[in-house]
Amino acid sequence: MSQKVSPPPTPNRLPKIVTKERELSWQIASNLLVSFKYAWAGITYGFKTQRNFRIHVAVCAIVISLSLFLRLPSVEVAVIALTSGLVLTLELLNTALESIVDLTVKQTYHELAKIAKDCAAGAVLISALVAVLVGGTLLLPPLFRLILSTI
Repeated sequence: MSQKVSPPPTPNRLPKIVTKERELSWQIASNLLVSFKYAWAGITYGFKTQRNFRIHVAVCAIVISLSLFLRLPSVEVAVIALTSGLVLTLELLNTALESIVDLTVKQTYHELAKIAKDCAAGAVLISALVAVLVGGTLLLPPLFRLILSTI
């Protein structure tokens, strides 16, 4: 049974995020600032190429802004921020895992590659559902109180 799979990223299909400087990416960063630069490059890559990451960033910004607008206690804002950060982190890890799998299997279908990608996507989904539950639990009661007080 053959399934159509999208081709892995190639230098022609990738935005010009990958630079010649990263050709020796297996080497240890020369200093802490360079490490942060590489980490930021990963976040930038995720934002520029991953639709779901951009959606999660937007929702995260809205939810944190709303929690500040509603003047939630600091602990509740922290819980919302941590939960949102977990979703963003898992989305980047999902992207990294998908890239590694694509590099490994090239343009062929492999059941284990499918399992790895599906499980990583499932982890993101679970974290997003938990984030919705946490956000709803903490934001909806004060939001309803605000709406009812204006009626």
